[in-house]
Amino acid sequence: MNFELFAPEAQANLLPCDGIVEDYGLILTPEQSQQYLRYFLAHLAWQHDEVILHGQYYKTARKVAWYGDENYQYHYSGTIKQAHLWNPALFRLKQHIEKLVGHSFNSCLANLYENGIQAVGWHSDDEPALVKAGQETVIASLSFGATRKFSFKHKHKAEKVDLLLHSGQLIVMRGKTQQYWKHALMKSTKIVEPRINLTFRYFF
Repeated sequence: MNFELFAPEAQANLLPCDGIVEDYGLILTPEQSQQYLRYFLAHLAWQHDEVILHGQYYKTARKVAWYGDENYQYHYSGTIKQAHLWNPALFRLKQHIEKLVGHSFNSCLANLYENGIQAVGWHSDDEPALVKAGQETVIASLSFGATRKFSFKHKHKAEKVDLLLHSGQLIVMRGKTQQYWKHALMKSTKIVEPRINLTFRYFF
């Protein structure tokens, strides 16, 4: 079956337990998605990401760009990230997504994967800056470009969920998802087109 022929349908929750991942399906037309992809490839302040894992410093193959309400410095993945003020197109998308999701965001981490070899391993977005006692962690993820396999696995149970993220598709991670689940973007040597992923977040 060729999944590319079928647009993803909206689903209230992709996870079987201990979290909520809402799938809003395609929130943009193919033409809009392609226009945004071209624009963001050319105009965002892309740079290689720097992370510290298990005490070791790494510079990732993928590129990232940070934007937010102010020129914040974020302590994230063991390093300090400097945010740029909102790009106008990013800000319009943020406002659109906030209306759909019913939640405010003050920052966006944009990720650029130039081909299927570039990916992200298993992790949770549970950094202290994203978590506040009594507050729900909400992360909205919007994809552009190549369709990629995205997976969730439970930290304590033998539960796993796989999905294909299409250009223009929005998913939202809520509730205790980061506490109980890890997620990853899988590699594929067959994919040669770029993918951009925008993750809208609220930093405290």
